[in-house]
Amino acid sequence: MDEDDVLDLLGTVEDPDLGDDIVSLGLVNSVEVTDDEVRVSLALGAPYSPTETDMAGAVREALSGLDRSIELDADVDSGLIAEGSVLPGVENVIAVASGKGGVGKSTVAVNLAAGLAQLGARVGLFDADVYGPNVPRMLDADQQPQATPEETLVPPEKYGMKLMSMDFLLGEDDPVIWRGPMVHKVLTQLWEDVEWGSLDYMVVDLPPGTGDTQLTLLQSVPVTGAVIVTTPQEVAIDDARKGLEMFGEHETPVLGIVENMSSFRCPDCGSDHAIFGEGGGEAFAADAQMPFLGEIPLDPAIREGGDAGEPMVLDEDSETGEAFRSFVRNAANNQGIVHRRRHADRR
Repeated sequence: MDEDDVLDLLGTVEDPDLGDDIVSLGLVNSVEVTDDEVRVSLALGAPYSPTETDMAGAVREALSGLDRSIELDADVDSGLIAEGSVLPGVENVIAVASGKGGVGKSTVAVNLAAGLAQLGARVGLFDADVYGPNVPRMLDADQQPQATPEETLVPPEKYGMKLMSMDFLLGEDDPVIWRGPMVHKVLTQLWEDVEWGSLDYMVVDLPPGTGDTQLTLLQSVPVTGAVIVTTPQEVAIDDARKGLEMFGEHETPVLGIVENMSSFRCPDCGSDHAIFGEGGGEAFAADAQMPFLGEIPLDPAIREGGDAGEPMVLDEDSETGEAFRSFVRNAANNQGIVHRRRHADRR
């Protein structure tokens, strides 16, 4: 039994998205064979994404007939984990953006982060909407960050997520009245001076539009993926296009488009009502040749959960909760595709 024998077995494992086997695609970083162990390093970069979890399972199955223990690890260059980088312990930074306010962007960001944590990932949620920070309320998080002797901040945690928001650092009713340079300085300090530790994902809730905060993020941090939030109506889609163009200009991968407030199901008659239009988000994704991540219905329970600090994605018995979980799975899977495709193209 040697490395070539193991590679022959691994050549039977397909990447369902890239359409070839993992050996041909170069997704096997290394193979080490000893008398009692086979150690395989795979180029997988989206921890706990369903597709990559299944691929790792398929690798174990392919090697299950060997008379040795199997050890797998994952290692792919996301551009983030490196000495001297802004977020050296973070594998993926996913920015959640919208072209305009009022489309439920913060709700989507909170549920994306909570959903990834529910899958088992180590998650941070950074509320970068400095002028309207809502994340602490939406998670019922009132614990303040703790300062260390080294003048860094230890972020509070809720639902298995590490949290940071301007709302933690301000008085309850204090407005943020800052010009661009101050926004840049404060955001950079929060990235660098918070003890985020090792994270599989950091979800960043951006303010609406294409202003100073977005520019600071894209110039300071190699964002690994962006999610664009829209509603079905044309006004929202017009502005979402601008957000999409912003990420394109900075060569930031876009994981896809999610349509919020897609329809309202009447609790009395059981009928669905397209209050903000129908199919606009999916049509926009098709027109822009971007993945469509799913539809989130207009459900009063989402508002109730946001006000009570209970993310809807955690509701195992709700159709709306399942809509959020489907979106989370799609976003995580697409982050994995971005990494694997980039790795394969570098060969």
